[in-house]
Amino acid sequence: MTISASFLLASTLLLTGCVLGPISLVSAKHGVPSYAHKKIASKPFEGYLENGNFEEQPSPTALKKTVLKGAHALPKWTITGLVEYISGGPQPGGMFYPVAHGVHAVKLGNEATISQTIPVKPGVLYALTFGASRTCAQDEVLRVSVGTQSGDLPLQTLYSSIGDDVYAWGFIPKTKYATVKFHNPGVQEDPTCGPLLDAVAIKELVRPRATRYNLVKNNGFEEGPHRLVNSTNGVLLPPRQEDFTSPLPGWIIESLKAVKFIDAKHFNVPAGHSAVELVAGRESAIAQILRTIPNKSYNMTFIIGDARNGCNGEMMVEAFAAKHTVKVPFTSRGKGEFKAASLMFKADTARTRVTFYSSYYHTRSDDFGSLCGPVLDEVRVYPIA
Repeated sequence: MTISASFLLASTLLLTGCVLGPISLVSAKHGVPSYAHKKIASKPFEGYLENGNFEEQPSPTALKKTVLKGAHALPKWTITGLVEYISGGPQPGGMFYPVAHGVHAVKLGNEATISQTIPVKPGVLYALTFGASRTCAQDEVLRVSVGTQSGDLPLQTLYSSIGDDVYAWGFIPKTKYATVKFHNPGVQEDPTCGPLLDAVAIKELVRPRATRYNLVKNNGFEEGPHRLVNSTNGVLLPPRQEDFTSPLPGWIIESLKAVKFIDAKHFNVPAGHSAVELVAGRESAIAQILRTIPNKSYNMTFIIGDARNGCNGEMMVEAFAAKHTVKVPFTSRGKGEFKAASLMFKADTARTRVTFYSSYYHTRSDDFGSLCGPVLDEVRVYPIA
């Protein structure tokens, strides 16, 4: 081999190493901990985590019937406690497990956890999207955590009768690697009872800004969590989500029940690609805090309608701004119709909260077990000259 050829080969190897980096370890020389014992996703992206749909099956030797044996029995995930790898459909003993987004899922028994470490950008807002449902009649809770941030997701309310509820949860990492954990904190009499998890995806979100012409951030709900490709029922935004880490940037889910994030592909949306559906009456409220000038008058406009999803009947959306309120009635015929509404108000302070909720509870006419409600879109607040 000539000197020039040797130099070319060495340069190629050096460049390849710089581009690809280490395969299984993160160097600890620069203050980054080693994650050799964990399963690390290759790069941040919008879509499933590695084996996020659980279709990469465990080795037969890592299963005892349906119970996973060993910390790394589930490919690309780390597990602790009683975790079962199940197939959707009828189960022994008469149970039925809905796996709406694939064939396989995991079930978290008492105090069980699954986790995966992924590369992220510190200080950036992310949203996890995942399919989750309860398996037994008891109240079940799914605890989602990333680093020091965590939230308990109550699963006793089924928003869809077939159990294909999809949720989103937001977080902001502080380091370049974050460990996503799903945990069952409950202790049931039947240790095999617990949440069913059948898909996990992630999306890096952009924080929309207010403008001089519209004080509302993300006013058309265009920026939101990832939508699972094989899901047609929208994404539930869990209750008590603050605007700083909300999976719907700019908005607060301040109610006891979830608000649904819907898309134009599967629902009627008045404008753009996305909107929200207020699916749980007064228990399903969405709000935002605006920067305002005290004693200045503003006008708030918005659109309400139906999602063309079989949610029929007399609807009413109540809107609040400062000390002012308006009730907007709407008769839904299930045809995707909508109407515009407005509310004039005077700001009392430098921060004004605007809030929306549905006055009534609704279920779909073709499925009384599925909650639904009026659609909200295109919220605009601007000063009156």
